Amino acid sequence: MSTPLDILKKVWGFSSFRDPQEEIVNTLMEGRDTLALLPTGGGKSICFQVPALAKEGICIVVSPLIALMRDQVENLKKKGIKAIALSSGLKFEEIDALLDNCIYGNYKFLYLSPERLQQELVLDRIRQMPLNLIAVDEAHCISQWGNDFRPAYRNCNILRELFPHVPIAALTASATPRVAEDIMLNLKLESPSLIKKSFARPNISYRVWEVEDKFYRIKQILSKYKGSSIVYVRNRRAAADVAAYLNANSVSASYYHGGISTEEKNKRLELWLQNKVQVMVATNAFGMGIDKADVRTVIHIQLPENLENYYQEAGRAGRDGEIAYAVILKNKGDEDRLKKQFLSVLPDTPFIKLLYNKLNNFFQISYGEGAFEKHMLRFNEFCGIYKMNPVLAYNGLKLLDRHSIIQLSQNFEKKTTVKFIVTNHQLFAYLDRNADLQNITQAILRTYGGIFDNETKINTHLIATKTGSKQADVEAVLERLFTDEIIDYQASDTDTEISFLVPREDDKTINIIAADIEQQRRLKEDHIAAVLKYAENNTKCRSVQLLEYFGESNTVACGICSVCTETKEKLTPEIIEVVRADILKLLKKGACTSREIVEKLSFKEHIIIYVLRLLLEFNSIEVNSRNEYLIVKSQKDA
Repeated sequence: MSTPLDILKKVWGFSSFRDPQEEIVNTLMEGRDTLALLPTGGGKSICFQVPALAKEGICIVVSPLIALMRDQVENLKKKGIKAIALSSGLKFEEIDALLDNCIYGNYKFLYLSPERLQQELVLDRIRQMPLNLIAVDEAHCISQWGNDFRPAYRNCNILRELFPHVPIAALTASATPRVAEDIMLNLKLESPSLIKKSFARPNISYRVWEVEDKFYRIKQILSKYKGSSIVYVRNRRAAADVAAYLNANSVSASYYHGGISTEEKNKRLELWLQNKVQVMVATNAFGMGIDKADVRTVIHIQLPENLENYYQEAGRAGRDGEIAYAVILKNKGDEDRLKKQFLSVLPDTPFIKLLYNKLNNFFQISYGEGAFEKHMLRFNEFCGIYKMNPVLAYNGLKLLDRHSIIQLSQNFEKKTTVKFIVTNHQLFAYLDRNADLQNITQAILRTYGGIFDNETKINTHLIATKTGSKQADVEAVLERLFTDEIIDYQASDTDTEISFLVPREDDKTINIIAADIEQQRRLKEDHIAAVLKYAENNTKCRSVQLLEYFGESNTVACGICSVCTETKEKLTPEIIEVVRADILKLLKKGACTSREIVEKLSFKEHIIIYVLRLLLEFNSIEVNSRNEYLIVKSQKDA
């Protein structure tokens, strides 16, 4: 296996590189630093794996995603290539042994997180390794302007200092010009080659539709386009609800989120990969590292958090080059929901100072003390004592973790999970016999839908507040229900373990990161503004809008997005008058929803919706409490 092409053929079975993989590989083979900007599905991993295999020595791969590291290591092992990942939860002795293997065992790849580069043991062993390449995956994380900024990524600088003559490959699927410049600066790339494939996906039809009934529209789309599809939702409950609705309407669907066991995830994924299930309804973590070329439709049921994530998620459609659809469904309340979810719960510097102060007080840590101490935190109890918004406090703790002021254990996101395993009739008969359990049990049932069908995360502090009980009372009821085989129930004694990484210095500690905190707030506001601008702009080609966001100029309209197709069908006054007359004629017979109007008239939906808006503006029609359109009484009488 002497040349890169020989390696590509023997290991991956491909006869040629995709554009611009070969250019990236050759640049790295020449020993030059490289920043590669490849869209989702562009084959980034091959760009550094091939030159690493072609050279003597080992390649270090820095990645922020544990699951992706594991997947890549497993795929390399299946090809007979020796690779190791320093995943979390490893003991000192295990890390020690794995790093020894890298030095003496002829390994070709060492995958690790950027946080590992803070560990002296890891750095000491890396110094002894015969490095041939340094690959920094998801490189946008190093930039303060990147959508997933992780301060720990700045630790990658140490690799350049330790190995000044080893080439660095920085790779990302989403970077604006500002982010690209920041990546090159922070990684200290020397005269780097910037190799970028256009972000244009000419086979994807980007569409944004305003609809009243999102579930109905999803069913419409997936009944018409029957190929493999993904529906992205914001939370776990929505994943289950959408999948249930589709299955009830003859569209085969499964759902996928972090609360499902690994075994069940693999089972559902396999059915979808084999096209035995048409639709995977999932939270936004789904799809990372999953290579399925024939996805025909990707639907977002809510506005995305930012255009970087949206581009990657939408880009999971049509990797085979065939026509595919990326659809955002929105309605009038989505803008407020987006701002509430991502801006109102974003901690500012004063809140972080308060949170850090109360956290130290909670554990009675004295000024100048506390470094490297571990404590068990009952999160809901902490929020209750200091009357903090749990979502804001959660985001604040994650921010302190990202800036290495504290370290949160992996089980931070674990919460109490409950599933009722008896029928409604059996449950109410049981509660009749156990009246002391009724108040708390009924509060759980009222608060969490789908709890009979799925393991559901519940907030015991919230239930205690609703019922005027103590959290311990709620936990006691859950234990009883579990013992009596009414529910499946899992919980741990604590929400998380916190390690303090620096001595307590109150405001002084937070002042060091204050600029980053405020900058990230501004960045989040900019991201939300860009999403809203994209969703509302119905005059410029949607593909062009995305390309311009990522810094591409001289772009041409795609011809297949929702803006382009509607522009082709320009509305003349004559067409508007015909549609107006038909709508009023229909409404004279009785009130109708927009869905009913679309089904009963032969015009295209966007034309009908446009004319309905005109009729509303001129007060010819109105909307009742059931979202039905009806003729204004004065007009009807006339």
